[in-house]
Amino acid sequence: MKTIIAPTDFSPVSLNAVNYAADLAVAMNLDLALLHICRLPLVFSEIPVPADSVKDLIKDAEERLVRLREDILERVKDRIKVSSEVRVGTVVTEIEDFSATLSPYAVVMGTQGGEAVARLIFGSNTIDAMKNLSWPLLVVPPDAKFKSIRKIGLACDLKKVVETAPVEELKTLVKQFGAELHVIHINREGGDQAYGPEIIEESGLLQEMLDELHPAYHFLNNVNIDEGLSEYAGKNDLDLVVIIPKKHNLVDKLFHKSHSKELLLHTHVPVMSVHE
Repeated sequence: MKTIIAPTDFSPVSLNAVNYAADLAVAMNLDLALLHICRLPLVFSEIPVPADSVKDLIKDAEERLVRLREDILERVKDRIKVSSEVRVGTVVTEIEDFSATLSPYAVVMGTQGGEAVARLIFGSNTIDAMKNLSWPLLVVPPDAKFKSIRKIGLACDLKKVVETAPVEELKTLVKQFGAELHVIHINREGGDQAYGPEIIEESGLLQEMLDELHPAYHFLNNVNIDEGLSEYAGKNDLDLVVIIPKKHNLVDKLFHKSHSKELLLHTHVPVMSVHE
């Protein structure tokens, strides 16, 4: 049975993401694994952190995870298996190592939170996680609640689609929920001049790969990729946006603060990053 991993620092935003992960696990008949990472206090001297302090951190986290697990089981009426684990270390490293033991369907996290998760989601660690985690990462906005996934958007730059398009993940999601798939390409140049032979060829290849899913294709003009994607997601009531972060700069644009408009990850639309 595949598993969804839900890291939490027990902040309200991360707990909302845990609830989202639990509801998604029920909908997809997956197990749920709760994960808390204890970060050791920063020490600016040669004096080591007392062992008792570490033990206290771990004990407190284990007790809180037990209570959270009970709450989740009650929420889902025991329809899925829920496990929990506490680890000590850095956030991204421990998520990666824990994921390697479970080969999860996805890791689900909130877009902001306190302590460890806040440091993951804001700043360079966010981009590192989305680029370097070996597993799909689903980022849940603070006020997002799970509902059946009816519309999925794939943000695609139409470059090397054969190597990068997450076809199997899209097939799983679309077929599981009977969802619509919308492929979205943002043209930053404006007009038709950007649609040269390479883009046309890549578009044709993607159509062949996704043919059985009957996707709709949308070619939009916007000098700001993040704003174009955010605007489309909002106007068309997308329930999930899938991005391919590893060799592209889309993640940086999505997380970069805009003065004129809140970006995609500050809307109600969860975002899943899937490596090629």
